[in-house]
Amino acid sequence: MAKEITSRKENYSQWYNDIVVKAGLADHSAVRGCMVIKPYGYAIWEKIQAQLDKMFKETGHQNAYFPLFIPKSFFSKEASHVEGFAKECAIVTHYRLKNDPNGKGVIVDEEAKLEEELIVRPTSETIIWNTYRSWIQSYRDLPILINQWANVVRWEMRTRLFLRTAEFLWQEGHTAHATKEEAIQETKKMVNIYAKFAQEWMSMPVIIGTKSESERFAGAVETYCIEALMQDGKALQAGTSHFLGQNFAKAFDVKFLNKESVLDYVWATSWGVSTRLMGALIMAHSDDNGLVLPPKLAPTQVVFVPIYKSEEEFKNVSEKVSQLKKALENKGITTLYDNRDNLKPGFKFAEYELKGFPVRIAIGPKDLEKGTVEVARRDTLEKQVVNQENIADYIEKLLVDIQENLFNKAVSFRAENITKVESYDEFKRVLDEKGGFISAHWDGTKETEELIKDETKATIRCIPLDVEIEDGKCIITGKPSTRRVLFARAY
Repeated sequence: MAKEITSRKENYSQWYNDIVVKAGLADHSAVRGCMVIKPYGYAIWEKIQAQLDKMFKETGHQNAYFPLFIPKSFFSKEASHVEGFAKECAIVTHYRLKNDPNGKGVIVDEEAKLEEELIVRPTSETIIWNTYRSWIQSYRDLPILINQWANVVRWEMRTRLFLRTAEFLWQEGHTAHATKEEAIQETKKMVNIYAKFAQEWMSMPVIIGTKSESERFAGAVETYCIEALMQDGKALQAGTSHFLGQNFAKAFDVKFLNKESVLDYVWATSWGVSTRLMGALIMAHSDDNGLVLPPKLAPTQVVFVPIYKSEEEFKNVSEKVSQLKKALENKGITTLYDNRDNLKPGFKFAEYELKGFPVRIAIGPKDLEKGTVEVARRDTLEKQVVNQENIADYIEKLLVDIQENLFNKAVSFRAENITKVESYDEFKRVLDEKGGFISAHWDGTKETEELIKDETKATIRCIPLDVEIEDGKCIITGKPSTRRVLFARAY
């Protein structure tokens, strides 16, 4: 099956698409720009969703749901917000169809025009803050810590499965606070939760930083982000957390009586990650044989493949697999026994390699005689013969090792692909020949940022929070700079 996958070196973009489609994660749909997430892909998303949901609830957040449709007038209340999303909005203008009198199917009923057009949710700040106005009167009503799991629509002309589609799944948190300090603390807390999830569950190292003013979320005072590096040297924004100040509270007149009995506007945050994480997961770890998944996010962590020639051998192997399977499941390890009798073991091996199952266990009559099994790990493709009686402990430790190995490998790759440059010529050479993150001095102006973007397609991915104060000169203007920022071409 690996032969079905285009190699990364040959065509990275096709390699990615091959894995998404052939590993059974997603497919293109009849609706241009939209995707079908297949059961295996959705099972991975459910694992992502379940862990994040747990982390949100552990920090006091609750889930709610708000309308898919947003009155157009709401968008005009926050100027920078509407400017940021205007070109991506899908709009509902009518509410009824009718049969075409000429017999050509159905047509829009012109008499069913909406009094006010509705925007199909690109993000929910406006509808949520309009709702919060009726929920908040006093400091006693605060904080409000709400998360929503939903779909959103942002009309994209050039799409890629999981990375950029017109409709995608995500979560969006929207919180309301009595003070600026509380809101900023919430913004930082959530970006750190995203970083923890990326590193400990996805085995994907990320850099936490803030966005430049040009790259900020529309309507935000400050945007915090986590940036990851993919195997082709491009960056991917894996999550964002926004300090919104009082912008949306002022736009929707959300005031509260504070402890000093003074009427004030509420402070806000919003934060989100999407099915884009699926694309990050694929590109962070996968190889030319197919998908590679960290065990914590694999729907099935261990697959058993029987080796047999007769019905009697199959029966004996199956009885042993049942025992071993139960021992693993007692430790919370998810398993599958592939007892399909119409496929050869070699085909099954290739299938699970393509689908990225972390561990494969093969067992046949000779293994029963010796009291052993053959264990293959997906990350390194190494095989080892292991005693059956110690299998549960061995696999438990192996899964931890695979999780850590994937992270360490990604950390090493990133370290090798962060390059400090001192001039614009060096910047362009590294960008074209090596890629990755480029650490460079910038004078802090939009003009310089725009010039670099126009000439090289590289953007400021983030201003790292842990960046050291360092005197230097902007690579474009030569003006003084006190810190480096990270540039990269990005998804």
